Amino acid sequence: MDITALTSMTRRRVLALAGASCAAACSAPINADTATLDAPPAALPPVDDWSALSEAQWRERLSEMQFYVLREEGTERAFTSPLDKEYRAGTYACAGCDLPLFESATKYDSGTGWPSFWDHIPGALDTKVDNKLWMQRIEYHCARCDGHQGHVFEDGPRPTGLRYCNNGVALTFKPA
Repeated sequence: MDITALTSMTRRRVLALAGASCAAACSAPINADTATLDAPPAALPPVDDWSALSEAQWRERLSEMQFYVLREEGTERAFTSPLDKEYRAGTYACAGCDLPLFESATKYDSGTGWPSFWDHIPGALDTKVDNKLWMQRIEYHCARCDGHQGHVFEDGPRPTGLRYCNNGVALTFKPA
């Protein structure tokens, strides 16, 4: 679904979004993994077909929090990811499969507590409509492994006007 097909955000929707974000953040599991950026273990074999991985194989590859976000479409608590304040040049990749998703040149501080970007690498993301939390939002996933990354909103900066609000634990950062 094209993000421009969504209606513009009204004050009521912004308040509803804030409440929904709080509810999602409060329901996230609280554990030491929340603020870590565990990369998949290097000793695991390469994957030819990401869609064929079982739940057990994903659990072996990901930390508990990464599994919760990437595979169960969870949300990490706001302001817990070190990547929210990462400003070096580089590339942000999917923590599940290492596909590059965002360039640092498109990152900005949205003040939401999650890494935010105004554009993504072409072909890196797929979207779907998310009707959870009593509102319609556009959810985006990694195009290779289908790992949940976050939601996209129409309140971002120019030139796109979009805000890709990403769970930091779903990303890895590779400095340039």
